[in-house]
Amino acid sequence: MGDKEEKQAKKGGFRASMFIFALSTLDNMGCVANMVSLVLYFYMVMHFDLASSADTLTNFLGSTFLLSLVGGFISDTYLSRLTTCLLFGSLEILALVMLTVQASLDHLQPQACGKSSCVKGGIAVMFYTSLYLLALGMGGVRGSMVPLGADQFDEKNPKEAKALSSFFNWILLSSTTGSIVGVTGVVWISTQKAWHWGFLIITIASSIGFLTLALGKPFYRIKTSSQSPLSTIAQVIVVAIKNRKLPLPESHEELYEVCDGASGKIAHSNQMRFLDKASILQENNEPRAWKVCTVTQVEEVKILTRMLPILASTIIMNTCLAQLQTFSVQQGNVMNLKLGSFTVPAPSIPVIPLLFLAILIPFYEIVFVPFARKITHHPSGITHLQRVGVGLVLSSISMAVAGIVEVKRRNQGRKDPSRPISLFWLSFQFAIFGIADMFTLVGLLEFFYREAPENMKSLSTSFTYLSMSLGYFLSTIFVDVINAVTKRVTPSKKGWLHGLDLNKNNLNLFYWFLAILSCLNFFNYLYWASWYKYKAEDSNAKVILKVGERKDDEEEKI
Repeated sequence: MGDKEEKQAKKGGFRASMFIFALSTLDNMGCVANMVSLVLYFYMVMHFDLASSADTLTNFLGSTFLLSLVGGFISDTYLSRLTTCLLFGSLEILALVMLTVQASLDHLQPQACGKSSCVKGGIAVMFYTSLYLLALGMGGVRGSMVPLGADQFDEKNPKEAKALSSFFNWILLSSTTGSIVGVTGVVWISTQKAWHWGFLIITIASSIGFLTLALGKPFYRIKTSSQSPLSTIAQVIVVAIKNRKLPLPESHEELYEVCDGASGKIAHSNQMRFLDKASILQENNEPRAWKVCTVTQVEEVKILTRMLPILASTIIMNTCLAQLQTFSVQQGNVMNLKLGSFTVPAPSIPVIPLLFLAILIPFYEIVFVPFARKITHHPSGITHLQRVGVGLVLSSISMAVAGIVEVKRRNQGRKDPSRPISLFWLSFQFAIFGIADMFTLVGLLEFFYREAPENMKSLSTSFTYLSMSLGYFLSTIFVDVINAVTKRVTPSKKGWLHGLDLNKNNLNLFYWFLAILSCLNFFNYLYWASWYKYKAEDSNAKVILKVGERKDDEEEKI
């Protein structure tokens, strides 16, 4: 056993993470290129109208991030994170092959029909099968890739705890690097040459990425799967309901816990005391599953419950992100795309904040974090929730700026359509949101991973993507509802986001609506962030509680 532990200790670290960084770079090259350009593919090739193109993309991205929960659950319960990542990666590559084939053959594409959607019959079957197979593959990969990388560091080791914090910053940098190539080279090839060439490049890059991940297997620390987290949650809730009429003991030390020398015990906390009733072991009862739960099991459910308001408070930010990948790209498509003699594809505008991030992330990691550590003594420099809060403020500012830029663009478009303003006016909203994303995305990933119980690391990390998923779905709802409501109340009887002509719409009002909503959401976040109690802060609670003896020790207990 000692040799096995020593062997395992030699694995992991940044040497193992390099293979994961390579996958993150190559896979995000295609993922982000799709995020910013598929709305044009739907509009120009598959002949959806503006609103349907935006809705189809946000539904696709929402499904992608929602399905990360599937990858997280499987890698926590049934398969290792590495196996899960490679399994879903194969589905992703299959879907990309299907997209490439459909984009390359004219008879697999619909004819323009003037309706909101022209996709039907066999074309629709192939289109939606490839799209949602891609969502399943990408989602499953995201639910297992980041936890696999984080597993390479032991958060109980002070030195590796700092390295774990750095890992989350470097994985963002690797994905940013891939994104830069995606939104420039891949998007330019897709929009200026042919869509199928862009999809082909993405397919090859992702294939190389997953092959690289597989080659790194000898270097990984592979954690084995454990009991289903859903089973633990269900047991605690069911037993707590059964024991709802029982009084709580005066001291939490009287609650049931197993002292078996295993690590991973969680100290008792005083929040949500009603769940503690699941840890009441009644007299003359044997400690069996579904009859009583340990304090650790109850605390695991408490942790997940405390996370939910934090998760909910970040949904609006991701709704704002959806606008930058849909309506902002459509704005750019009717602006001046010239940079000297070079024509910039509208979906490539996010390269500006990405380049900024590529500079800012190393500065943050190399300069800011060490400086902040000296003051706060926190491994990450500042707490995860402080980092998320900064991002929420910046996302609100980004939407306000987006509304101002849209007013300028629309006024010029109405005044002289032949001389639109430059595409680079959009860089302001993209740059501000890019910084916001750096703070919030990394903050959430590290927060959900560090705070999660051992058997829920992947599922909990997937909460970051669940927030993104709900944000994209909420965007679709907002677009439809606001269009329906404003169609009734405006004098023109047309919705803010009606039709195909942005110059006749009121997109700026939609942006400002999101800015106000984001501002209100920030105050909601402040309340829940101040209420949240970090797992590590419960230092006064005793880890070893009342020992519930097993059946063979009961006579001694009596």
